[in-house]
Amino acid sequence: MSQTAKLLYTARTHTAGGRQDGMSRSSDGRLDVRLSPPGVVGIGTNPEQLFAAGWSACFEGAMELAARKKKIVLPRKCAIDAEIDLVLDEDAYSLRARLNVSLPGLDREIARGLIDEAHQTCPYSKAVRGNIDVTVALI
Repeated sequence: MSQTAKLLYTARTHTAGGRQDGMSRSSDGRLDVRLSPPGVVGIGTNPEQLFAAGWSACFEGAMELAARKKKIVLPRKCAIDAEIDLVLDEDAYSLRARLNVSLPGLDREIARGLIDEAHQTCPYSKAVRGNIDVTVALI
């Protein structure tokens, strides 16, 4: 990080119990979730769902910034369906991701440009780049 970098925010959570009947709470109390393994019946969410929600929200914000720079108004019904796969391959776990972006009414070439720019600037996209298989599609 450069000397001119400015810290904007630090998220703080406390998690206990992990995937098996765990819980996670944010320091400000706004997040308070029970955790459970993916694919099982019961209450609670899982880390993959939380990651999908966070990434898709951040990605939409990055698209908004890209659109504003180009003086483009994003469609009101803009949406992102994020899919995060938990994969087991030869006793090693990894993730795989798909972001399916809907920008109804926007020219496909313009929409693709906004998506590509967002994928370059979104902090979540930067964090996983080169680490997991990611597909970003305009639907």
